[in-house]
Amino acid sequence: MQATMEPVAGDVKIQRLPATARDGARAEVTLLRPAAGPASCLLYWLPAMGVSARHYLPLAAALAARGVAVALHEWRGLGSSNRRAGRRQDWAYRELLEDDLPAGLAVALDALPSLPLWLGGHSLGGQLACLYAGRHAEQTAGLVLVASGAPYWRSFRHAWPIRIAYGLAPWLAALRGHLPGRWIGFGGNEARGVIGDWSRSGRSGRYAAAGLGELETGMARYARPLLALRLRDDWLGPAASLDWLLARLPQAPRTVAVLAPDELQGPADHFSWMKAPGPVAARIAGWLAAQPFAFPATGS
Repeated sequence: MQATMEPVAGDVKIQRLPATARDGARAEVTLLRPAAGPASCLLYWLPAMGVSARHYLPLAAALAARGVAVALHEWRGLGSSNRRAGRRQDWAYRELLEDDLPAGLAVALDALPSLPLWLGGHSLGGQLACLYAGRHAEQTAGLVLVASGAPYWRSFRHAWPIRIAYGLAPWLAALRGHLPGRWIGFGGNEARGVIGDWSRSGRSGRYAAAGLGELETGMARYARPLLALRLRDDWLGPAASLDWLLARLPQAPRTVAVLAPDELQGPADHFSWMKAPGPVAARIAGWLAAQPFAFPATGS
């Protein structure tokens, strides 16, 4: 794949950057930047489970129009990725964190060198942003989370059905060769290894991954700024879930805000904000602009 530049959309330039992981997995990183003038910083954005990068184009465009360059990561198995989860293709958090994210970050930083790098994400993307930052704190200026939180079953209102689901999900994924998320109405068609790592953290409340071991030591040391935006009526990301995740990052100075329907001019739930992300983009851009310092990205 070769990098391609798409026509300017309003005040935004869009570029598709090919990224190849060390195991040969390929996907595109979609980079949006201001059409006129330099960007103030780079926000590398991680989608939610089962959500392709293209669904965050409105958010990225709204941020780029406000001076923030945004690189949209594509998860392995979705969209532009050349892999699809199945009985013959499997992966876990280790591949996402050690292979795919470094490859995507490298091409984004090559396109926009010297800009402060902020790592952000939605839902599971926010969790994985925290896990990566805990392992590579020197690379990031800070974290931006939207509708994110730990999957620990005790954090949810209907706790026991969720606990049971965490037990059934790996079994179903093993039976089918992947979790058939499109069929059951949750996530995408997810790799067995990803579901194993995700459901384990959901059952235990602790972050660990096959091949990586425990992941909370680095998170506990992470001390750079963090913005967390919670949607008021988001049953998939309730306050207790966000609190559990933030407790894994005790040294990170944090700003937490709750967005209600009047500000969003629509439902304040897990996904509806993506259709009209202007208010979320305004919150993120305003917070980034107010940060008194930013660390330039460095090598891993």
